[in-house]
Amino acid sequence: MISAIVIVFGLWEWNIHRHSTQQSSSLRLYGDVDIREAQPAFNASGAITEIKVWEGSHVTKGDLLARLDDSRYLATLTQAKKLADSLKANLAKLVAGSRPEEIAQAKATMESLRAIADKNQLLYQRTQELVPQGAASTEDQDNALAQLNSSRASFEAAQQNYILAVKGPRAEDIAAARSAVDAAEAATALAQRQFDDTRLYAPADGVVEERILEPGDMAAPSTPVLTLALTDPLWVRAYIPENHLGQIHLGMEATLSSDSYPGHIYQGWIGYLSPMAEFTPKSVESPELRTALVYQARVYVCDAHGELRLGMPVTVDIALQQTATHPPSGCLPHANAP
Repeated sequence: MISAIVIVFGLWEWNIHRHSTQQSSSLRLYGDVDIREAQPAFNASGAITEIKVWEGSHVTKGDLLARLDDSRYLATLTQAKKLADSLKANLAKLVAGSRPEEIAQAKATMESLRAIADKNQLLYQRTQELVPQGAASTEDQDNALAQLNSSRASFEAAQQNYILAVKGPRAEDIAAARSAVDAAEAATALAQRQFDDTRLYAPADGVVEERILEPGDMAAPSTPVLTLALTDPLWVRAYIPENHLGQIHLGMEATLSSDSYPGHIYQGWIGYLSPMAEFTPKSVESPELRTALVYQARVYVCDAHGELRLGMPVTVDIALQQTATHPPSGCLPHANAP
């Protein structure tokens, strides 16, 4: 009889010890899938012409969500591009300098006017000789002089044109033309940016939670168009008791479960540990921890099928005897994860 009692007591003590060992080999936490939202808005003002998504639509970062009436922005952009093209053509002409054909033409014009001036010079000299003889009047002499001066002026102008054609444009003229092109390109870039701002793109992966505005509404930079529930990366916010903090390290693997999907196990890992202690928030479900000093933890979750919803209560189990502390393969958050 005594032997039986001893055996029963021994089995009971062994079971208690085994249960205690199992409990100490893992840590169970209770948390919620963190609720993160974004409310994208246009960077331009105008009437909304199209919203391409509805409540419940899954979107990927960069997807087109909505458009504004872009007619006036398009007109400004077109005008800016045409002005920039014209100024670029003028700059190219200055940089290239005069063509050989232009130089040859300028030279031919100069030589032609030189010949006319020389002819008028001889005519004037002849008239001067005839005036004393009475063969030409003073008026004839004055007309010959005027004709000579006019032909000389034309020749000198043609000579300057030829010299400029040979030398090419001045450096300061090219610099001024280049500055004009730079200003036109800056104006074009601004017009392009303003035109692009008539499109609204998804800032991150997520699900459309609400359409705040509708086609026909006036949008402004301060007015959100949609509310997006952000789903990537997905993490659970849980709280670690102070006496277990030393057992938890970044990169430790965890398993997660939810009452909404019994039997479904999700893989995760510890991605963040708060450097500051706090008293347990009221949202924590575990009564024994509500007055305890805890540290916030962020557990990233692999949820390939999108079963976990924002705000959903989740149970987190962490094996404390882990030899490696690194995220499970295929479960890394994107580079934009905080």
